[in-house]
Amino acid sequence: MNPIIRKCVLSVAGLAAAGGAVAGPAAAHAAPVKGKGDRTANYEYQAQPNFFYCGPASARIALSAEGKDVSQDELAVKLGTTQNGTDSAIDITRVLNEYTGGKYRTTEIRDDVATPEQVARLRADIRAAVDDDRPVVANILGGARDVDGVEHSYPGHYLTVVRYEGDVDTVLIADPARPDTPTYWMDVTELANWIAGRGYSS
Repeated sequence: MNPIIRKCVLSVAGLAAAGGAVAGPAAAHAAPVKGKGDRTANYEYQAQPNFFYCGPASARIALSAEGKDVSQDELAVKLGTTQNGTDSAIDITRVLNEYTGGKYRTTEIRDDVATPEQVARLRADIRAAVDDDRPVVANILGGARDVDGVEHSYPGHYLTVVRYEGDVDTVLIADPARPDTPTYWMDVTELANWIAGRGYSS
């Protein structure tokens, strides 16, 4: 199986532990709007409404930076999302391109641990995308620690990178499974290793 073709799905228990809702409407939260000089893509946060909508929710967050008001249900249909999740970053890129006129591309990190070259590529891709008000959607697996030492762990998940600081040493994650703590900062190397074995859309 192509390593980038990996499902995104949280267990009901996993979503509850992450602070996400299992049912009901998605909660929209306006993110702080910053200019490009602040290295932040303009976006609106929205939580996923169930345990398998992380792909549609992350894509919706990314598209909000384009001023696109697309429902997660519409995106789920286009992504082929089921209760087993969304297949891959390739699907995310395909659907984002449908709405943005082809601005996104998929990049794989095939190794189990990101190489220095893959970290450098991710850093460059995040810089270029966020500077262009284009949040990055990442397909991640397993656990990673944010800069505050908090562990975030998923059996498969999508999330959105919306901001960077400095020389893209740290990035701000908008996590649709965490409406209680919708954003957190992470070291870019930690993020690259979280993506390892999967891919991202930038």
